[in-house]
Amino acid sequence: MRLAEHDGKTLLRQHGIATPAGRLLTGLPEAAADGVLKAQLLAGGRGKRGLVRRVATGDAPAAAAAMREILGDAAAPLLLEEAVAPAREVYLALRIDGTAQGIELLCSPDGGVEVEAAGSLLRGPLEPEAAGALEDAHAIILRPGFPPALAARLARLAVRLARVMRAEDLDLLEINPLAVLPDGRLLALDAKAVRDDSAGFRHAAPALSAGLEAAALTPLERRARALGFQLVELPGGTVAMITAGAGLGMLMLDLLADAGCPAACFMDNANGGPAETMPDRLALAFELAERPEVKAVMFFTTLASRGLQARVAALAAALRARPPQKPFLAGIAAGHAALRGYSMAEAAAALAEVGVAALHDDPHALVRAVAAAAAR
Repeated sequence: MRLAEHDGKTLLRQHGIATPAGRLLTGLPEAAADGVLKAQLLAGGRGKRGLVRRVATGDAPAAAAAMREILGDAAAPLLLEEAVAPAREVYLALRIDGTAQGIELLCSPDGGVEVEAAGSLLRGPLEPEAAGALEDAHAIILRPGFPPALAARLARLAVRLARVMRAEDLDLLEINPLAVLPDGRLLALDAKAVRDDSAGFRHAAPALSAGLEAAALTPLERRARALGFQLVELPGGTVAMITAGAGLGMLMLDLLADAGCPAACFMDNANGGPAETMPDRLALAFELAERPEVKAVMFFTTLASRGLQARVAALAAALRARPPQKPFLAGIAAGHAALRGYSMAEAAAALAEVGVAALHDDPHALVRAVAAAAAR
């Protein structure tokens, strides 16, 4: 779950990290209010859209109304904060490095818009509980652009933030910009935090972030969530893709994109969801396939120990109950245990009876077939 700025800063304050004083608004601010007015979204780029504004006395109500008009929501939540005049702004972030399976520190002498693309990021691994954590952080940050005294303060803050990440099960914690005040204090002017969904049972979901996340779902995504799995609609896609598991789904996304027939959706299992959601996944994929821009439907799954015969029988039953209106291409990669007493040839014959021309066990071959069907 991505946390809205207000919730991210609330989390930081709970761990003793300084942020500007502010309050959440659901109505109009009073005319005497001044400071910085920020729309609360789960997407970036607010400044470019006119959704972050400096307001002086008398300006706040009109500015709030204008921002809500941009959002198309007369009750959109806004954060009103005190204005801060920093001596400089820097970028400080920590993320989970999936390859190294650890926390990575990222820092730049210049904070602000699109700093990630500026090419000046300092980065390196940081283990907050290691004996030399502070020295490691300092070694990453102490470069030209950071005076030694500031580098030392940033290193101490980085270690504290890495511990916050661990305590709060965060995949990302980004402060951009981090204000360096004239007296040397550090103040988080913004906060982007993303919590690992797998750890959601350990943390109460903040009402603001949960509400924004639910409001951002499309009707199809909302129905998938109610059925016990995740579905993300992808704009510009031409193939309704049915998979199970994030890793497999990402693999097939990349293969389809490389073949010039991008996926129209991504599916993943939900924590605590039902064991069997394939018929529901098929049904929603077929709804997507009713759109003129979607040219084909692709099903692909892998089986390690789960029996192939039962999986094929369930797929054939679902296709018999609701035949697809667009080309339907299927693939199953089955391990030795899944093939007990039932071969891929038997599976292909069973699916041929419900109109599946071929059953692929190689994802590359499947995607080639999908691309050919989508191009017709």
